[in-house]
Amino acid sequence: MAAQEELLNFTVPGSPREVSRAIEECAAGQGSLSAIIVPWESGRSTVTIAVTSTQGEGFALQHTDLGTIRLSEAGDDMTRVEIIAHHPNHGEKKSLAAHFVRFANHVQSRFQVAS
Repeated sequence: MAAQEELLNFTVPGSPREVSRAIEECAAGQGSLSAIIVPWESGRSTVTIAVTSTQGEGFALQHTDLGTIRLSEAGDDMTRVEIIAHHPNHGEKKSLAAHFVRFANHVQSRFQVAS
C-alpha cells in the first residue's frame, strides 16, 4: 500500500457537490489528470474524489492513484477541503508526486480560501 500524507486542509465557499464540480474542471484542465467522485465513499454531507494520473488511450488507459480529496460540509454554505497525497509505488514516483502537489496548489488557488 502506498504511503499517505495530508498536503492541504482549508475551507471554501459552496457545498461539497459544487466544490467537487470545480475540482473536476481543474483536473480536466490539467490534461493527464482525472478527478473521479467515489460514490461508495461519499454521502449527503461528504464527497470523496480520487485523483489519478492517466496515461495511454482507449482500452490501454492506465490510471495511477495520486491522492484523495475529501470534501465535507463545514456549515454556513462552506466546505472543508482535505487533500491527501498517496505516494505511489511507481517508477516515476517523484514526477507523479510533484504533479499532484502542483494540482493541489492549483485547486487551493482556484478558490477564495477562507481559512
